[in-house]
Amino acid sequence: MSEGAHPTLHPGTDLVGVVAPAQRSPAAPDEDRAQLDGVALVTLTRPRALNAMSFALLTDLARVVEALDADPEVRAIVITGAGTRAFAAGADVGELAQQTPDSLAAAEGLRGWDRVAAVGTPTIAAVRGYALGGGCELAMACDMIVAGSDAVFGQPEIKLGIIPGGGGTQRLTRSIGAARAMELILTGRQIRADEAAHLGLVTKVVPADETLDAALDLAAEIAALPAGAVRAAKAAVRAAAELPLTGGIQLEGTLFRERFGTADQVEGMRAFIEKRPPRWEGRAEPPGRPIPSRPTEERPG
Repeated sequence: MSEGAHPTLHPGTDLVGVVAPAQRSPAAPDEDRAQLDGVALVTLTRPRALNAMSFALLTDLARVVEALDADPEVRAIVITGAGTRAFAAGADVGELAQQTPDSLAAAEGLRGWDRVAAVGTPTIAAVRGYALGGGCELAMACDMIVAGSDAVFGQPEIKLGIIPGGGGTQRLTRSIGAARAMELILTGRQIRADEAAHLGLVTKVVPADETLDAALDLAAEIAALPAGAVRAAKAAVRAAAELPLTGGIQLEGTLFRERFGTADQVEGMRAFIEKRPPRWEGRAEPPGRPIPSRPTEERPG
């Protein structure tokens, strides 16, 4: 861990490493931004197994991410895999081969994907190499995916005589549509980063060696914004995949109204009117920089 980490609150495990606040790579050119306030980096640490997702790893990952979600100092979470060959190359097939329907129903680890997806803090998957099976499902359980140019995605479970079991059939369909998801899941075909971007599966594709820093920079941009509004916006967007349109609009309206009267809403609008940078709660005062004047009736966005 870095000196800025929270070793008591977020110790990590043998399978899941944690650095909070995260740091950009030593090769990053901007030394002033080496430590990223509000950003936590979570790393799957089974590189010899290509970060294959055992039940123990999934359980540890869920507990770590939930602990970070409960920490008000953490406002964005980046999840990645150790090494450059794989984000997570799939499930631990040796472990899966020993399971029965009853043992799977009782397995805490199988709830790991949904537990990661359920947190209120924005999550970003930084994907290099293989993200297959459970690894692809983990990336899709995150809110955004930054893919390196060497990333490979797929749900190859059909070739093992099973189907995706960590949300793959549902999240992939919601990401790229039923017809395309059906083809990938029924054939087990793998796709590279550029095709994944074309299909709408990933947020952005970057050069492979820039993947983690690009994900951390995106997380830092989000972490610099008002946390309450960010969490409300995430909840509203997530609801679009789970609720009918009427229910989603009702939820959005409720979340919108609840922001009024909060310190961040008052400060954000006051700063806009006064043409100055906002000073969000719990954040260092931003450097002074002029904001272009605009008509008072204009609204942002």
